[in-house]
Amino acid sequence: MDILSTALAVCLASVTFSPAEDVACDRVDLAEVNHFYDEHGKRVFDQVIFYDWSPAMSRYQVRAWRLLKSPGQYPTKNWERGDWSAVWHDGEVLREVRATSFRETWTQYDPELIERDYLPKEKRRDLVKPIGFRQ
Repeated sequence: MDILSTALAVCLASVTFSPAEDVACDRVDLAEVNHFYDEHGKRVFDQVIFYDWSPAMSRYQVRAWRLLKSPGQYPTKNWERGDWSAVWHDGEVLREVRATSFRETWTQYDPELIERDYLPKEKRRDLVKPIGFRQ
């Protein structure tokens, strides 16, 4: 079993053994894994960006983003449901985000940073916070 399969199995097992109320679940329209490179072609970081479709703006708007730190954060296709899912520990919270669509990009700019011109961070709808969660 390779490392990614093992990590996915551990994540899924932790979801299976945790009560549903311990998992912060979200649905988004698009999940993007972005690999950001500097002007010399050196990878700076990898991130997963979650988007909701805005009918008023006729475009995807960033909802939230996280640095890609573990294999479980990488969205995987759920063939039974037909969507994409990422499950990981987001700080103290076990989080699952399901997306209708998925894309992977390699850029020399940060798409999340550019999107702040369209929808500032403070106006974004963030991922859910579980009841009783303290920051």
